Amino acid sequence: MNALLALSICILGIAGLFFLDRDKSARTSPALWLPLLYLLVIASRPVSVWLGGTSRTPSAEILAGTLEGSPVDAAWSGMLIAGGIITLLLTRRRKTAAILKASGPIVIYFMYCLLSTLWSPFPDASFKRWIKCAGDLIMVMVILTDAQPAAALQRLFSRISFVLFPLSIVFIKYTSLGVSYDEQGPHYTGVTTNKNALGLMLYILTIGIVWNIRTLVMDKKSPNRIGRLVAQVTILAFGIVLLRVAHSATGIFCFSLGGGLMLATGMPIVRKRTSILHVLCFGIFVLGLGGLFFGGSGAVASAMGRTSDFSGRTEIWAAAIASEDSQWIGTGFESFWNKNNPKVVAILQAEGYADIANLNSAHNGYLQIYLDLGCVGVCLLLYVLATGYLRVVKAFRINGELGSLFLAYLMTCAFYSITEAGFRIMTLTWIFLLLAVVGATGVNVGRVRVKERGSRIRIAPAAMENILV
Repeated sequence: MNALLALSICILGIAGLFFLDRDKSARTSPALWLPLLYLLVIASRPVSVWLGGTSRTPSAEILAGTLEGSPVDAAWSGMLIAGGIITLLLTRRRKTAAILKASGPIVIYFMYCLLSTLWSPFPDASFKRWIKCAGDLIMVMVILTDAQPAAALQRLFSRISFVLFPLSIVFIKYTSLGVSYDEQGPHYTGVTTNKNALGLMLYILTIGIVWNIRTLVMDKKSPNRIGRLVAQVTILAFGIVLLRVAHSATGIFCFSLGGGLMLATGMPIVRKRTSILHVLCFGIFVLGLGGLFFGGSGAVASAMGRTSDFSGRTEIWAAAIASEDSQWIGTGFESFWNKNNPKVVAILQAEGYADIANLNSAHNGYLQIYLDLGCVGVCLLLYVLATGYLRVVKAFRINGELGSLFLAYLMTCAFYSITEAGFRIMTLTWIFLLLAVVGATGVNVGRVRVKERGSRIRIAPAAMENILV
């Protein structure tokens, strides 16, 4: 089968999935197209690459030292961010203000990131990157302030997956666009720009699809339920097949962790006694960190497709720490890796490290924050994660469906960032971590309207009197 015929069949298949998944009962805002388009690009390739430019993800371009970036990509993201700001200010101002007021840890972290642009060696570029970071939060707020946020999330997961999963299969099997080669052989990239990006996109979206399926299974009165289940199960099968084809051990691990958490939180005993949820999460945390850092790193790394030194990551970590600019405040927001940081390059060259040309991050989210924002930034990030976890658990008590989704993203993003720079801007893990923490905050203050099975609406009591404003 030639590529054109395969693409034509793929387009027909995508149209069929959209037809099967139709739900006339959902009344999401047209503004949902803003985060949808934003995430479609971040989950695949920058607009400039789709138009024939160099193959580089937005975050990789930022961290590799391209100070100006692509004007096409800047115009695209700027247009969507501006649309998000207008939406939030004109039609959702009070709801947005209430959620942000309650999201103290996130706001403090963002303000410190803004402040750190002042001591960056490239303050103008650092500030522009902070604007893009704010854009991630703006898109999350557009989703969560929708009149039907749960339906908005369902549509978001479905529409992005319906497009990117089938196209990835066509790119890999019938074209050269979805495969890259090096001395180790072929690497499958699908609609993304590298193997790791494909694994990340697949794990994030397949967790969302599992959540869609679980919601449909539990809600027996959902309109067009059978057709929607067929579409969701089909696209989940595509995602699992692609995870295997991509040989993304980290993606498979995070998907298994997130999916397992959602299945566990669906058990009646966990819903009734959230203390069991704490035990479950604590057990996962201890076993994971214990395996990584206290003698079991070889076995855990092997299970995740890494060597015992995490495929050379420990060399990068040691060189990066030795090259830090300031232990307390860091180099400045998204500034450490500009020009691949000559200090790190010199150390790795002396040690004979072979892949310096592609070095653009610390391959550890926590270390990445330390290098850019120092110990202060790491403490603020841990504050966001800790308070975010407590808020997610509280949201789980109010609404088990949304709470389980938020918990899955919070836990998997925290683990993903141990071996990848998962907290950097315009990255799916960072965006969905924001979604989990801010979404849980919105549920807790009653500004995110949540719907349990059937038609019963459950609202946090403290905000019942203001929920309709």
